[in-house]
Amino acid sequence: MVKRKFDLIVMTVCLGLLGYFGWHGFYGPRSFDARDALAAKAEALEARLATIRDERRALESKVALMRPQSIDPDMLDELARESLNYGKSSELIVKLPN
Repeated sequence: MVKRKFDLIVMTVCLGLLGYFGWHGFYGPRSFDARDALAAKAEALEARLATIRDERRALESKVALMRPQSIDPDMLDELARESLNYGKSSELIVKLPN
Protein backbone atom coordinates (compact mmCIF):
# COMPACT_ATOMS: atom_id res chain seq x y z
CA MET A 1 0.00 0.00 0.00
CA VAL A 2 2.84 2.39 0.82
CA LYS A 3 4.55 1.52 -2.48
CA ARG A 4 1.42 2.47 -4.44
CA LYS A 5 1.13 5.85 -2.68
CA PHE A 6 4.79 6.57 -3.39
CA ASP A 7 4.37 5.62 -7.06
CA LEU A 8 1.26 7.81 -7.28
CA ILE A 9 3.09 10.77 -5.71
CA VAL A 10 6.10 10.36 -8.04
CA MET A 11 3.83 10.08 -11.08
CA THR A 12 1.86 13.17 -10.02
CA VAL A 13 5.05 15.19 -9.51
CA CYS A 14 6.42 14.05 -12.88
CA LEU A 15 3.17 14.93 -14.67
CA GLY A 16 3.15 18.31 -12.92
CA LEU A 17 6.71 19.02 -14.06
CA LEU A 18 5.89 17.87 -17.58
CA GLY A 19 2.85 20.15 -17.63
CA TYR A 20 4.87 23.06 -16.23
CA PHE A 21 7.63 22.79 -18.84
CA GLY A 22 5.10 22.11 -21.60
CA TRP A 23 3.11 25.22 -20.72
CA HIS A 24 6.25 27.35 -20.68
CA GLY A 25 7.33 25.83 -23.99
CA PHE A 26 4.15 27.03 -25.67
CA TYR A 27 3.20 30.19 -23.76
CA GLY A 28 6.25 31.33 -21.80
CA PRO A 29 8.70 34.14 -22.57
CA ARG A 30 10.96 31.75 -24.50
CA SER A 31 8.19 29.95 -26.32
CA PHE A 32 7.84 29.12 -29.99
CA ASP A 33 5.73 32.23 -30.60
CA ALA A 34 8.30 34.44 -28.89
CA ARG A 35 11.03 32.88 -31.04
CA ASP A 36 9.05 33.63 -34.21
CA ALA A 37 8.49 37.22 -33.05
CA LEU A 38 12.21 37.61 -32.40
CA ALA A 39 13.01 36.23 -35.85
CA ALA A 40 10.63 38.73 -37.48
CA LYS A 41 12.16 41.56 -35.45
CA ALA A 42 15.64 40.42 -36.49
CA GLU A 43 14.63 40.49 -40.17
CA ALA A 44 13.25 44.02 -39.80
CA LEU A 45 16.43 45.17 -38.08
CA GLU A 46 18.59 43.58 -40.77
CA ALA A 47 16.63 45.44 -43.45
CA ARG A 48 17.09 48.68 -41.52
CA LEU A 49 20.80 47.93 -41.17
CA ALA A 50 21.08 47.45 -44.92
CA THR A 51 19.51 50.86 -45.61
CA ILE A 52 21.77 52.52 -43.03
CA ARG A 53 24.82 50.87 -44.59
CA ASP A 54 23.79 52.18 -48.02
CA GLU A 55 23.40 55.69 -46.59
CA ARG A 56 26.81 55.41 -44.96
CA ARG A 57 28.45 54.32 -48.21
CA ALA A 58 26.91 57.31 -49.98
CA LEU A 59 28.16 59.68 -47.28
CA GLU A 60 31.63 58.11 -47.29
CA SER A 61 31.90 58.57 -51.04
CA LYS A 62 30.88 62.21 -50.67
CA VAL A 63 33.43 62.75 -47.89
CA ALA A 64 36.11 61.06 -49.99
CA LEU A 65 35.58 63.73 -52.64
CA MET A 66 36.34 66.46 -50.07
CA ARG A 67 39.59 65.00 -48.67
CA PRO A 68 42.64 67.24 -49.10
CA GLN A 69 44.55 64.51 -50.96
CA SER A 70 41.95 64.28 -53.70
CA ILE A 71 39.70 67.33 -53.84
CA ASP A 72 37.13 67.06 -56.60
CA PRO A 73 36.86 70.47 -58.34
CA ASP A 74 33.15 70.06 -58.97
CA MET A 75 32.47 69.25 -55.32
CA LEU A 76 34.58 72.21 -54.19
CA ASP A 77 32.72 74.50 -56.58
CA GLU A 78 29.35 73.21 -55.37
CA LEU A 79 30.23 73.66 -51.69
CA ALA A 80 31.68 77.14 -52.24
CA ARG A 81 28.63 78.30 -54.17
CA GLU A 82 26.25 76.87 -51.58
CA SER A 83 28.01 78.17 -48.48
CA LEU A 84 28.99 81.59 -49.90
CA ASN A 85 25.77 82.11 -51.84
CA TYR A 86 27.85 82.81 -54.95
CA GLY A 87 27.00 82.40 -58.59
CA LYS A 88 28.11 83.71 -61.97
CA SER A 89 26.22 86.57 -63.57
CA SER A 90 25.19 84.36 -66.49
CA GLU A 91 23.68 81.65 -64.25
CA LEU A 92 20.11 81.33 -63.10
CA ILE A 93 19.99 80.00 -59.52
CA VAL A 94 16.80 78.42 -58.24
CA LYS A 95 16.69 77.35 -54.61
CA LEU A 96 14.10 74.79 -53.69
CA PRO A 97 12.90 74.32 -50.11
CA ASN A 98 14.03 71.08 -48.48
